[in-house]
Amino acid sequence: MTKTKTNKVWGERMKSKPSKLLTEINASIDIDQELYIQDIQGSIVHCKMLAKQKIIDQNISKKIVKGLEKIKKEIENNKFIFSKLDEDIHLNIEKRLFDIIGPEAGFLHIARSRNDQVTTDFKLWVMDSSKKLNVEIKNLIKAIIKLADKHKDIIMPGFTHLKNAQPVLFSHYLLAYVEMFKRDYKKYLNVIKNTSENPLGSAALAGTSFNLDRNYTSSNLGFNKPTDNSIDGVSDRDYALEFLFVSSLCSMHLSRLAEEIVLWNSDIVKMISIKDKMLTGSSIMPQKKNPDGAELLRGKTGSVYSNLQSLLVTMKGLPLSYFKDMQEDKKPVFETYHTVKLNLRIAKELIDSITPNKKVMRKFANDGYTTATDFADYLVKKGLSFREAHKKSAKLVNIAEKKGMTLDQLKFKEIQSIDKLIDKDVLKILTVENSVNSKISYGGTSKRNVVKMINKLKKEFK
Repeated sequence: MTKTKTNKVWGERMKSKPSKLLTEINASIDIDQELYIQDIQGSIVHCKMLAKQKIIDQNISKKIVKGLEKIKKEIENNKFIFSKLDEDIHLNIEKRLFDIIGPEAGFLHIARSRNDQVTTDFKLWVMDSSKKLNVEIKNLIKAIIKLADKHKDIIMPGFTHLKNAQPVLFSHYLLAYVEMFKRDYKKYLNVIKNTSENPLGSAALAGTSFNLDRNYTSSNLGFNKPTDNSIDGVSDRDYALEFLFVSSLCSMHLSRLAEEIVLWNSDIVKMISIKDKMLTGSSIMPQKKNPDGAELLRGKTGSVYSNLQSLLVTMKGLPLSYFKDMQEDKKPVFETYHTVKLNLRIAKELIDSITPNKKVMRKFANDGYTTATDFADYLVKKGLSFREAHKKSAKLVNIAEKKGMTLDQLKFKEIQSIDKLIDKDVLKILTVENSVNSKISYGGTSKRNVVKMINKLKKEFK
């Protein structure tokens, strides 16, 4: 619940109350109350450090900590009243602390500004949220591995330009997405690593004259080290932009997966079926079962991209160190986190609901003369250059095309007419099964390779 009050932390400086419109535009409490955990955590550690350094009395420190812990419980139990006049989560908590313990609450803000306070909270939130998204990514990866393991033998067409190119294992195709999401997982780890510098102690921008122990606050808040420059400490938002960029990459990968699912599930293709729980109906066409979940995965990518662009524009051209413009940094980041978290969960449920159509996939894998490259490779092994072999393979495709046959349906004499070097062993070469299992190079689609990779990934993502 939110209400409007009239008091201000800097009330002695102002001769009148702020206008209603200024109060409205100045307030961010509706957005940044999401930071309450990190704000209270940062305040408790800061308070304990002040006592440790004998900047404030131990008894005052204990009283402040107890008050902050009470506020945390109030918020968690929906008993805390947020005020727009107090602008943000930081002042809301501080004002409530005054209500609980009295004037001694004023000692908490010694050697601290909202400038370093807010970015400390925000950094902690970004690190926490990156860890949470990695949990969801890991769950999605495990679901894809499970689906690949269950259907190791199914052959499907691999595509270039959405044209049948070469046959591959369905399991191999799925593992390509595992590689994408593995990169996202690593990138979020990098976000955590790059964010893990503690700005608390930078104060407004210049640092402070108090003898702070910034290593103490860093270690107790989970940072690797304090920031090296107080000006950069309060003005840096690279960590938020990096979070948005990695989230955009992850969303792009989700969107590509979603597009595949929509395509494979279409009535024209019918390579997969999806359980009804992940489908919706039509308000007018009774027969319809629509893959709305996958389509929304694809659609929501746009909002994530726009959030990245929004913060880039906000930060563009801002001189050092802090400006109120930077208050607009949290909304796009918070929105992105909740969108990506939901999308990762939806993607996992979609993967869990997929059943591949083996017969259709096998048929499509054989369409489009997908073993033509295998025939060219066969001729190379007989002594031809690849360019010459490529020409002769194209001639064989022309013959098959005129006859309305696949390559493996042609008679041996028809195939041998291409080149005298051809023996009857060529007949084994032209099947999609042979094509798949011949791809023994590391990372290739042979079943042997895929089984090894599945076992490797199972160990990596237990």
